[in-house]
Amino acid sequence: MTDNILHLNLKKKWFDMIASGEKKEEYREMKTYWSRIFGPGIRIKKKVFYPSDVTICFSNGYAENRRQMLVECKYLSTKIGKPEWGAVPNQCYYVLSLGKVQIIN
Repeated sequence: MTDNILHLNLKKKWFDMIASGEKKEEYREMKTYWSRIFGPGIRIKKKVFYPSDVTICFSNGYAENRRQMLVECKYLSTKIGKPEWGAVPNQCYYVLSLGKVQIIN
């Protein structure tokens, strides 16, 4: 497996919206945990990558047979998220801009 895959878990609603191409951004709260991963660049296993060099593996839950997909990360920014995509109104987030989606199971 390559070093530049960021693994993130999602609830079914958000997983389905990304899989269908409807949701184009993923949000993570601006807390200490995510600050260690998202800034500057994206830190995966103690290596730092440009966001456009990262592939995100989204999983729906934690079961061994969970649904997963690989999604291109276009860029990383900080901004106010869209409530229809899961953000709290007027709250600033780390925002992963999503590109091509490949369902893997």
